[in-house]
Amino acid sequence: MSETVIEGRNPVIEAFRSGKEIDKLYILDGCQDGPVMTIKREARKHDTLIKYVAKDRLDQLSETGMHQGVIAIVAAYEYSEIDDMFELAKKKGEDPFFILLDNIEDPHNLGAIIRTANLAGAHGVIIPKNRAVGLTATVARTSAGALNYTPVAKVTNIAKTIEELKEKGMWFVCADMDGDRMYDLNLKGSIGLVIGNEGSGVGRLVKEKCDMVAAIPMKGDIDSLNASVATGVLAYEIVRQRIN
Repeated sequence: MSETVIEGRNPVIEAFRSGKEIDKLYILDGCQDGPVMTIKREARKHDTLIKYVAKDRLDQLSETGMHQGVIAIVAAYEYSEIDDMFELAKKKGEDPFFILLDNIEDPHNLGAIIRTANLAGAHGVIIPKNRAVGLTATVARTSAGALNYTPVAKVTNIAKTIEELKEKGMWFVCADMDGDRMYDLNLKGSIGLVIGNEGSGVGRLVKEKCDMVAAIPMKGDIDSLNASVATGVLAYEIVRQRIN
């Protein structure tokens, strides 16, 4: 399935009002007329990311040439709820294991992480609504079918979500070079693995909410792994400890 591009003011307004999950909204920079203001209100109501762009960018995204200064990108797959992840863990008779992503922007990384999540037995992936890639067609392709089996939920605030999940008995570990060796940490039980942005890592507020900080031992000449590779390494340490 590919993501849907919706162009034009009335079609975008109707998409919002019909409940479609819009990942990104592109609006011509400086456009302030009535219909556009209505679209902006709908976007704020649904906490949708708005990007203000030049006409050249809209023309590039447009499939019809009739965008009227507004283009909405609808997710390629439907998002799940976090409750769906708990249900999946319960159905399998396992402690919940979630992967939370702090502003992953590369669709290939997100797709690879969803694939790894499925193979490592994680019960779901949680991503933020803003400043991060959503479920695009590229993500779907890179996941190699894992999106059909792995719930992905979108939340407004990762730090707040961690707080809420702690109240349900979960522990959280984030990846950071300054942490303790991952082999020295107890990663059993109900756990959330937090992976940071490709460039800046896990944000300070999110890191402060985590119970543990895990460092992956590095033996090479560079000091960091690709986000999807780091996810795989830490996810399989969690798998190893669960098996043992």
